Amino acid sequence: MEAVSNLLYKTSPFHGLTQARVHPLRISSTPPMAFLDFSCKFPSGFSKSHLADLRSSLSSSQFGGFLSRQRTQFVVYATAATEKSVHDFSVKDIDGKDVSLSKFKGKVLLIVNVASKCGLTTSNYSELSHIYEKYKTQGFEILAFPCNQFGGQEPGSNPEIKQFACTRFKAEFPIFDKVDVNGPNTAPVYQFLKSSAGGFLGDLVKWNFEKFLVDKNGKVVERYQPTTSPFQIEKDIQKLLEAA
Repeated sequence: MEAVSNLLYKTSPFHGLTQARVHPLRISSTPPMAFLDFSCKFPSGFSKSHLADLRSSLSSSQFGGFLSRQRTQFVVYATAATEKSVHDFSVKDIDGKDVSLSKFKGKVLLIVNVASKCGLTTSNYSELSHIYEKYKTQGFEILAFPCNQFGGQEPGSNPEIKQFACTRFKAEFPIFDKVDVNGPNTAPVYQFLKSSAGGFLGDLVKWNFEKFLVDKNGKVVERYQPTTSPFQIEKDIQKLLEAA
C-alpha cells in the first residue's frame, strides 16, 4: 500500500495531471486498474516507467488486500462518524493556540487542506477569499489546514504560511497548524472527515485543496476533489445557509 500512496500523493510528476477520469470504485474481483482511465494528457516529467510502476502496484495482491480491508473499515468508520461531529474536535491554530471547533456550532463550514506552492494555489485562495467575504456575515466559515504531503508544496513555517495567505491573498478566514491528512499521523479531525465521506481508493485525500462541506450540525454533507473550484461549490453553500 505504501507504494500506491507514494505514487498517488507524494510523487511530484502527478502535479499538474489533468483530465484524468476516475470511474466509481467497487469492491470486486475486477483488477484495480480497471477503475482508472489514463486516457489523458500527462504532465511533463511523467514517464512510462511511472505508469508501469503504478499499474504494477495497483495489480498487486497487497493492494487487493487493502481494498478488502477498506470495505470492512468503512462500516466501522461510518458508524463512528454518525456518533461524532466536527464540533467534537480541538485543533491548534496557525499561532499554536488551542481551538475547540465547537465554537463553529451553527455555522456552515468549508474545510480545505491548503498549500502555498501548488498550481491550484492562486485560483483557490482567490476564490476562497471572495466567497468568505460574501458569506461570512451569514454564518459561513472556511477552515484552512496547511499540509505538506503533496509534492512538498507547503514547506514553510507557520509564520511564513500565515504571511503568505494574509498578505498575498488577504485571507481573513481561520488558518490552522500544519497537519498530515493521510498516513499514520493523520490529524484526528481529518480522520473524521474522511470516514464521513470516503473517496476514491478508500479515504485518501488526493491532493492539495480537497474540500469538505460541513453543515450547521457539524456533519459532512459533501466532499469535492482538489480541482473543484470554490465558485462551483457556492450553490451548495447557499443551500446549507438557508436550511433551518
